[in-house]
Amino acid sequence: MPEKSVREMSELERQHYSLAARTFHATVMGAAVLGLAAFLIGLGLYTYALVNRYIAETFNTASSTAAIVEKVVDVSPLADEVMTQYRALNAEDRGQTGTDAYRERFAYITEREDYQALLSVLNDFLISSRLDAVYIAMYDEETSAMVYIADPSEEDQLMPCEWEPVEREGMEHFLHWDGSEKLYEIGNTEAYGWLCTGGMPLRGADGEIFAFALADASLENVAGAMKGFVFQYIITISIATVLIGYFLTRHMKKTLVAPINAIAEAAQNYAADRRAGVSEADHFALLNIRTGDEVENLSLIMADMEHDLAAYEEHLTRVTAEKERINTELSLATRIQANMLPNIFPAFPERTEFDLFALMNPAKEVGGDFFDFFLTDEDHLCMIIADVSGKGVPAALFMMASKIILANNAMMGKSPAKILEDTNSSICKNNREDMFITIWLGILEISTGKMTAVNAGHEYPAIMHKGGEFELYKDRHGFVVGAMDGLKYKEYEIELEPGAKIFLYTDGVPEADNEKKKMFGAQRMLEELNRNAGETPAVILANTREAIRAFAGKEEQFDDITMLCLEYKGKTEEPTD
Repeated sequence: MPEKSVREMSELERQHYSLAARTFHATVMGAAVLGLAAFLIGLGLYTYALVNRYIAETFNTASSTAAIVEKVVDVSPLADEVMTQYRALNAEDRGQTGTDAYRERFAYITEREDYQALLSVLNDFLISSRLDAVYIAMYDEETSAMVYIADPSEEDQLMPCEWEPVEREGMEHFLHWDGSEKLYEIGNTEAYGWLCTGGMPLRGADGEIFAFALADASLENVAGAMKGFVFQYIITISIATVLIGYFLTRHMKKTLVAPINAIAEAAQNYAADRRAGVSEADHFALLNIRTGDEVENLSLIMADMEHDLAAYEEHLTRVTAEKERINTELSLATRIQANMLPNIFPAFPERTEFDLFALMNPAKEVGGDFFDFFLTDEDHLCMIIADVSGKGVPAALFMMASKIILANNAMMGKSPAKILEDTNSSICKNNREDMFITIWLGILEISTGKMTAVNAGHEYPAIMHKGGEFELYKDRHGFVVGAMDGLKYKEYEIELEPGAKIFLYTDGVPEADNEKKKMFGAQRMLEELNRNAGETPAVILANTREAIRAFAGKEEQFDDITMLCLEYKGKTEEPTD
């Protein structure tokens, strides 16, 4: 198929790449492949039958020859004389086989009466058969040779004691034949080409083999017969392939191509009417295709689809409007939540005793994490970081209610533990959804650097004392807020010297994962904090957030990421005059 679409093709190109053309090509190709397979199978069976015929003919002729020879002529003395003379030869003398001198040396054997009688019997069998040779010979295992005893052939007659080399495997097969199947060998000889040789052993009174009655058939006739078969078969298959392709193509055009083209045209008209704003039409129902197969089913499905699309478009219009309304409300909720959190930095520009920065990146439009910080009086700074169970709008609503309750309790001057106890009590009174919240809350006495904190199931804070490094402060956790009424919380104190820093975060920081599902982890977080330990809180948070983004790569953010960092500078002494 070319790169351009059907609409961009010329009429000639469309015909060339049409379904009808493809059907014809596929039919012809299929018929050709089927014909080739049938040809190969037929050729194999034909060749097998021919070869088996030659095997049977040579074996039967050799068997008949052996049976007649044993009744008419006593071959054993003749065979013994030939083999005795052959084995008496040295290698140099044997190498003269086929020469006039070699034949003259054993000419006396041809004058024997038993030789002439044997030759006459063999000649009768050769004339009455269609074979190339009928003869008597014996195998010599020591020299791997076939030694001829009597050969009646008019052309290329082999005289007694003449010999030819043979393959040892074939010789062993003849010498040790068990009589259970036809005795034959098919081989390619340098002198005669491909031959099928059938044989029958001649045995003496002691049962030992002294010679073989052998018959040869040239397999060149098989090749000639196969040529005629191949020619006739190719002509027949070619004609059948063209006829099958023609009639099948006509049938496919009527039952498949024409209905599909009608469906395609109806689809184009449907698309054109939709662009023109025409909605009331039955493009596919009017086709009335009655092929009784999948094509008819396709036209009915397309008619149903046309009606379903009309209903779906109407429904989609309503859904889109509703979705736009929800998106507008979510966008407003995002802005409301952002405005609920402190978002002006520096937060306390008039206070030089500390520097503070915080940020939150929700996983969805709105999140369940939050942070807060505010002065409860001139010498006390309250800091809160929390994580509500769940995500989305329910978590955001729970977060805003919890933030207000926490702030109200803190502004009453209560201790951190008391703030969480009263907050937990308030939330548990009306928490039908069984949501809960983890909270870390600390109140810094600005003048002394003493931090009083409490942890309700939240992440360990990371603290850097003056001249040191960020380390996790493994404080004692209390139970989460909102899960059980009547809980008590235990607070602890941390002494911050000028230059100390405290880093607070939600579980979205260490649990941020990448495409390999490997988490960012607390250790990697500490390494990033210590890499930026000398920076301001704003820079520390920005660099940590960027490190998390780089680690996550293309992996979508799964949880809210919230961080808060405080640097305690202590009271700055006023210069004296």
